[in-house]
Parts: sequence; C-alpha cells; structure tokens
Amino acid sequence: MKTAQGVLRVGRRKTAIARVQLMPGNGEMIVNGMSLESYFGRKTSQMIVNQPLVLLDVQGRYNAKIKVVGGGKSGQAEAIRLGISRALLEFQPDARKTLRSENLLTRDARKVERKKYGKHKARKRPQYSKR
Repeated sequence: MKTAQGVLRVGRRKTAIARVQLMPGNGEMIVNGMSLESYFGRKTSQMIVNQPLVLLDVQGRYNAKIKVVGGGKSGQAEAIRLGISRALLEFQPDARKTLRSENLLTRDARKVERKKYGKHKARKRPQYSKR
C-alpha cells in the first residue's frame, strides 16, 4: 500500500510478522521505536535485514520504520528482510529479477511441526524394547 509517508509492506517468517514502512531518506532504520543496532544486537541479524539494500546498492537512500511482533529475533530479522524487499519493488520495479535470484521475494513457509500424541516430540518415538 502506497501512503503519503512511503510504501507499506508486510513480511512474515515462522510466527514473526513485520510491517515495513519504507520512504526515501538518509538510511535511518527504526525497529519498534529503537535503532536497528540496538534492537538486533547480533551483527548477523543486522546483515540479514540489510541484505536487500546491499544487494541493490541503495544503503543510505531509504528510511525504514518497522513494527515487528511474534517469533524470535532471527525470525523477525528474516520477516523484516522480506518486507523491505517487497517495499523496494515499489521504488525500483526493475530490481525484481535481482531480488528473485537471491530468493529475497520468496516467503519461507517452514514452520514448527506440531507434537503428535504417543510421541515425545513431533517425530521422536518412544524407545522400542524387544524384550
């Protein structure tokens, strides 16, 4: 959805949902009211979030205001990455092929499998005893 404040896109991963508002600016990223560096302490998570911007060589050209809920930090980072990738397409429609080749526009559908009755976990069975 295009708004007066920029482009609003949603990214999901596992149980994390990220609402990304991308607008032209100076590269400032605010995640849940905090800076990207203070919200994601791990450099790996910061790298994941910035991946689409680095790939298209547009770091510092867009500001992002992000609300993310659910899941863990890793799932949240990947949800934000998907949201940013989707939002970038509004500004640069020709970037679709580049983002698609790096699988940044594909929603990762893997989720935790539910536990089944009679088993310890989703697939782990009780130990078999012959005698």
